[in-house]
Amino acid sequence: MPTSFPFWLGGVAASLAASCTHPLDVTKVRMQTLENVPGAKRPSTIAVIRMSVSEHGIKSLYTGLTASLLRQMTYSLVRLGAYEEFKSRLAKNGHPSTVQLLMAATVAGGLGGLAGNPADILLVRMTSDVTRPPDKRYGYSNALSGLVRLLREEGVKGLGRGLGTNTTRAILMNSSQVWSYDFFKTTLLRHNVPVINYRFHDGLALHVAASVMAGTFATTVCSPADVIRSRIMSSIGTNTVLMFVFFEQLKKGWAQLMT
Repeated sequence: MPTSFPFWLGGVAASLAASCTHPLDVTKVRMQTLENVPGAKRPSTIAVIRMSVSEHGIKSLYTGLTASLLRQMTYSLVRLGAYEEFKSRLAKNGHPSTVQLLMAATVAGGLGGLAGNPADILLVRMTSDVTRPPDKRYGYSNALSGLVRLLREEGVKGLGRGLGTNTTRAILMNSSQVWSYDFFKTTLLRHNVPVINYRFHDGLALHVAASVMAGTFATTVCSPADVIRSRIMSSIGTNTVLMFVFFEQLKKGWAQLMT
């Protein structure tokens, strides 16, 4: 089995996952960008979904999908690809330590945050547009036209809006999500599960279990930064599970293709 995979493979896996979870991501951004009304109870996720569908149709849940895919093919492609590359280089000197993998994930996350910032701006604007007054909407038809307008109207500086917060969030995400996935996966392979005394083998069940744990950990770490990011620029768990499952299956398929 090859020890390295194409740099872009993680971006494809993240894009597949994003295509499945986009309606939930849209709802999350809309909930975070809603104005707080003193004394009023904030609407639930289901309430926001119902409101979006009733007022703007089912297509509104897929608003900004092109920006989401652009984000995955920049931000996720770089953070996952760079992490795998760092991990492969570290493995040449023996099995990387936990601290080495954590540092690799941290640096890769920062690089991903820098690469994906323009797409993040477009994604937040496109998904939260329906919550804005009609005269204040951006009205981007797709990610590419939005990127052209962003450059034309706000210049190169516009691409860096929210960069500090977004990079911080990317570092927190990668160091907590990608690193913890490797940690949980290795731990489950090496030790029996307490109480039921079950030992996982490398397969779909292991990938799902490790990604659920990683998603829970990453959500706990990243939620505060996630809220700040959306408010400045305007369930990680499910996306994490699908992304790692797709990533593992793509790596397995690539390994079979290369043999």
